[in-house]
Amino acid sequence: MTTPAAAVRRRLFAPFAVGLLLLSGACTDSPAAPDGYVRVDQLGYAFGEAKIAVLLAPRDAAGARATVVGPDGKKVLSTTVGASRGAWNTNFRDVRPVDLTALAKPGTYRLRIDGPVRAESPPFHIGDADELFGPLARDSVEYFQAHRDGANQVSTLWRRQPSHLADRAATVYETPAFDNRGRLSRDLAAADGPVDVEGGWFDAGDFLKFTHTTAYALIAMLIAQRDGMAVDGLAAETRHGLDWLAKMWDPDSGTLHTQVGIGSGGQNILGDHDTWRLPETDDRLAVEPGDQRYYQRYRPVFRAAAPGEPLSPNLAGRVAAAFALAAQVEAAGDPDRAQEHLDTAAQILDLARTDDPGELVTAEPRSFYPEDSWTDDIALGATELARAGDLLRDTRADGWLRTAARWAKTNVERGGDASLSVYDVSALADAELARTLVTTRVTGTAIDAATLRRDMQRRLDAGVIAASRNAMRAAAGNGGYDYAARQLGFTAVAELYEHTFADGRYAGFATAQRGVVLGVNGWGTSMVVGVGTTYPRCPHDQIATLTAGPATPLGMLGAVVNGPNSADRVHELLADPQSSPCATDEFARFDRDDVHYVDDMRVSANNEPSIDFTATGLLAFALMAKQH
Repeated sequence: MTTPAAAVRRRLFAPFAVGLLLLSGACTDSPAAPDGYVRVDQLGYAFGEAKIAVLLAPRDAAGARATVVGPDGKKVLSTTVGASRGAWNTNFRDVRPVDLTALAKPGTYRLRIDGPVRAESPPFHIGDADELFGPLARDSVEYFQAHRDGANQVSTLWRRQPSHLADRAATVYETPAFDNRGRLSRDLAAADGPVDVEGGWFDAGDFLKFTHTTAYALIAMLIAQRDGMAVDGLAAETRHGLDWLAKMWDPDSGTLHTQVGIGSGGQNILGDHDTWRLPETDDRLAVEPGDQRYYQRYRPVFRAAAPGEPLSPNLAGRVAAAFALAAQVEAAGDPDRAQEHLDTAAQILDLARTDDPGELVTAEPRSFYPEDSWTDDIALGATELARAGDLLRDTRADGWLRTAARWAKTNVERGGDASLSVYDVSALADAELARTLVTTRVTGTAIDAATLRRDMQRRLDAGVIAASRNAMRAAAGNGGYDYAARQLGFTAVAELYEHTFADGRYAGFATAQRGVVLGVNGWGTSMVVGVGTTYPRCPHDQIATLTAGPATPLGMLGAVVNGPNSADRVHELLADPQSSPCATDEFARFDRDDVHYVDDMRVSANNEPSIDFTATGLLAFALMAKQH
């Protein structure tokens, strides 16, 4: 079976197969083998975008000539490399940009460098934005389809089977205690149940399910859906996610459940992270209470607070935002269902503990997602309630808008310059509220659209400054936790800014941040599975690893992985004595002292995809497909 997105990629690059034969003949007079490397956005560039490639050279490359050739081997553009940006590592002491913006004709190309250094790029495409980025957004949906839990599976290459059907009658437990390694330090204590929490999406390469990350993913996906960014399969996938999120909320008792499953077990208990397997094998376990793998089949459920008690405001805000966005999407076609979503959102937001939030609730253990901001979540939640209320003619809409403006003002005054991520939705709150304030009849709100615009500019300007100091022009540095997602977060924020204010001043910045994720980085790898010629082949993902075969050769299309990370953390994971069934060491020469990347299924710090990473990518790619 061939996915439409994969077919598009093959159509984009197929012409170059012929070109390679011609190029090989054209290059027979080359006196020396390449000793440098060219980094390009391996997906390509849209018409009108800034197009900046990067040369990694082992020596001073001043004066090197850059030539773009087409599939027929003919030169289509000649230029010289730009000024040095400094060294990458001890192997590549000179990093230089190559400006290809003048390249405007559609087609597939390569960039060749001659002179003091010789190098040649992977193929890249010039084309329409929708042709380039639309299929990539569709791949992101396929990742979610492959990571569905429960009975409602989709027919895909991954041949998923129903899984964790015991979640239909799960037991709720008191908040667990963990040691400093994140393992259970005492037995779980039952508190309530049974509850039906079957369905949803696996959070990452494991089989845990979190309200915190699911709500974030739904927010990104529903904004794309609401705003008409055409992505095949998106509507059905958001419906699947919403159905599960609704199960995690009990309106009768006012209880928000936060998690299904336990990561690492403890003495005589195996958690989700303790066994590498396919999810449906858990349903076949013959276990009783006290057995080591009992909690792999009969998975524990945890809650944000006791029934009816105030909720952690970050959770209340983002979950309310997800339901309110669903109300907006459903308002025209199914107003009754939309009103149900809106009422759910309102009930949850009303329970937000804003007077004395205490330690924010995200996951168990909290170290999985150590969020420390919440005013952004409340501002976003109230904004989406106001927008949905206006569509449904709900009399509470004006009050929600005033609440949103008040919390947005507080959030802006709090400062912070983070890009969009699972930890901070400030930029989304700014953009969504600014759009609402421009058209509202409500006057005298605590903040205006101009102030929100300046807040987005401040965040983007901080990214621009950080990128200007980086050899690859990466705003998130050279690596670290959630690296690819943070880069794509900057892309999404820049695109949201342009969509909201019709101001393209950050367009080049958006393209550069996307480029880092898709190949313009020190290692020359795309951080999205299936994109380009070099991408993760060994993701830290149980479904991808255990299902891979002749019918599924691409790993897990559309999955956004972490990317380069702390050298110490990578070494720690590589110290695992078990051999890896899937690994390559081709990137070692590009490692820096502080940051490493390996394509090895053991190294979750580099190659684990997740729903929040991929949802950020989906929104960024969908915005770019619609933008140009």
